[in-house]
Amino acid sequence: MPLAIRTRTESADDTLIPCRSSGNFTAFRLALAGPLLIEPRRHGDHRGFFMETYCWRDFAALGIPDAFVQDNHSLSVAAGTVRGLHFQIPPHSQAKLIRVLRGAILDVAVDIRRSSPTYGRHVAVELSASNARQLYIPAGFAHGFCTLEPDTEVAYKVTDLYAPECDRAVAWNDPDLALPWPVGPDRAQLSEKDRRAPRLRDLPPCFE
Repeated sequence: MPLAIRTRTESADDTLIPCRSSGNFTAFRLALAGPLLIEPRRHGDHRGFFMETYCWRDFAALGIPDAFVQDNHSLSVAAGTVRGLHFQIPPHSQAKLIRVLRGAILDVAVDIRRSSPTYGRHVAVELSASNARQLYIPAGFAHGFCTLEPDTEVAYKVTDLYAPECDRAVAWNDPDLALPWPVGPDRAQLSEKDRRAPRLRDLPPCFE
């Protein structure tokens, strides 16, 4: 059986600071302004569990009023599959809400807003089917993830439709970003598109 890849970058629970709660959801601040870690409440018994994964009213109360218009779902067979770093430029920029249905990922968001004081910095969190956490990523961030277990399935909501003419990418291993991936170029499973993605310094300004 293929081995899982584990990462040491997951935030310990005692370092997460809850900022708001509403209904069955609690939001936690991260190191950068904008992204939020969302933790839903699970209701379990001998049969299993039930949980809400999204509620517009409660997310608006958490500070996420976005209207999500499309749901996406990916399966990555091998641990060490890297997808990203992806984003869409205006007028079809996207905020995203990421969660894992099966397996686990290291999920990464990079601030690419040129005028931001945290331009080029990132947040990285572990999302898994077992912890049920979700990462909200506003527009103006590039997003990517690395699977930590085989047969990992990821679902995410976006706030605008896919627009090929606005689709962009940043190199997942851009040395200027120093992202904490648990795999190197020799083990990462990549698409040809992601292999060819430019470094952030070589892109024209995409977000002010």
